[in-house]
Amino acid sequence: MVVRSVHDRRELAELLRRDPTLHAYALGDLDDFFWPYTTWFRHGDALALVYHGGGVPTLLALADRDGAEDLADLLDGLLPLLPRRFYAHLSPGMDQVVGRQFRGEPGGPHLKMALTDTARLDRVEPAGELLSPADLAELERLYDVAYPGNWFDRRMLETGQYVGVRRAGQLLAVAGVHVWSPTYRVAALGNVTTRPDARGRGLATGAVAALCRRLRETVDHVTLNVKADNAAALAVYTRLGFTPVAEYVEFTFTAVTDPVDHGRIRGISPRPANRPDDRDPERSMGL
Repeated sequence: MVVRSVHDRRELAELLRRDPTLHAYALGDLDDFFWPYTTWFRHGDALALVYHGGGVPTLLALADRDGAEDLADLLDGLLPLLPRRFYAHLSPGMDQVVGRQFRGEPGGPHLKMALTDTARLDRVEPAGELLSPADLAELERLYDVAYPGNWFDRRMLETGQYVGVRRAGQLLAVAGVHVWSPTYRVAALGNVTTRPDARGRGLATGAVAALCRRLRETVDHVTLNVKADNAAALAVYTRLGFTPVAEYVEFTFTAVTDPVDHGRIRGISPRPANRPDDRDPERSMGL
């Protein structure tokens, strides 16, 4: 099968907008902020994106059930073109295709969630103030203590979509975005955390509530990623008005010496060098 590379943002946006909550990250990557770090491929209506903006490349290959066959064919054709090591966000079952030539490491099933019940959001008391690039040093100190190893692009502070909660002048909690695109009307929450000694007080929950209210002024879809077994974080997101919209899996893949060695797929893993999902609720949500 011939794999077609796509360079037309309008063509990509038309396909991705058919399911903006599933493809929020990919839509955000069409913005000038991320576009130079992306490579896109198409087969039928299926798309695959390789993002190479930070450390180990990341493959995004997601589709609904109707698009699964085209996506599987696309991935099969992409196998010779993929880097020898990469992270991946895949629709369920697509790991079997990639596993024909790559070995995977586990990380667990995940959910994509979207803000669908704004009445619930409105019942949560917002908290915090907007952060700016002037707060960078303080924010990085918070991440060093509360969320070490997270993916944070300091340029994101320039979006004006980071909310911090201070008490006695100290930054204790923050909620931010991995994606914010008024052009494509999508956002994805990320970099949410609370200092360990300030958890259990709902500070990050208040910051997320404030941020979501702000995001609704510029986008139509507010989304996030979370591990499927993270019951505490799921409870908080549900309280804030989020509902699951799709399942997906995460892998770290490494090329095998023998491409016919199919039997060594071991699962799924996060992509810490790029945009990680909300993992441990005690770290990422400050519960």
